[in-house]
Amino acid sequence: MLTLFITLTVTFRVATLLFSISNERKLKAEGGTEIGKTNSNILAVAHVAFYLCAIIEYAFSDYTIDTATWLGLAIYLVGATFLIVVIASLGRQWTVKLIIARNHVLVTSLLFRLVRHPNYYLNIIPELIGFAVTLHAFWTLAVGMPVYLIPLFVRISQEEKAMRVHFPQY
Repeated sequence: MLTLFITLTVTFRVATLLFSISNERKLKAEGGTEIGKTNSNILAVAHVAFYLCAIIEYAFSDYTIDTATWLGLAIYLVGATFLIVVIASLGRQWTVKLIIARNHVLVTSLLFRLVRHPNYYLNIIPELIGFAVTLHAFWTLAVGMPVYLIPLFVRISQEEKAMRVHFPQY
């Protein structure tokens, strides 16, 4: 069962990455500006490293499906659902990079009014926690999450600054 979980989660993330790459190309072709390129690269490496470490930890563990597995799966599914909602809300503006389009539209849907940066707080953090807990990769969670949060909070700061510059009403 967990091999299927790993396969589906990786496939899901690759599909979202391909959508992001397509959007990125279009936004840049239309004059969009990327902000925080170095940090985006660090975040990408951190995301892949977190997944790989959790998978490796799982592979070397004496793992049994238990309550933690189901709790982790539920947390992961909530995060994945919010990713789909965020992608649907942002549409062609959604990328894994921080790109401000020339004709960027500020999204003010209920989700974005209720939660600042729902992609980070409702998707990425629950996704990583859920993935690690599902696989009982508690060392990855304990060490990897604090490390991951450093570039994530840098990204949030960069995004806040960019949004204030481009959208006075933000």
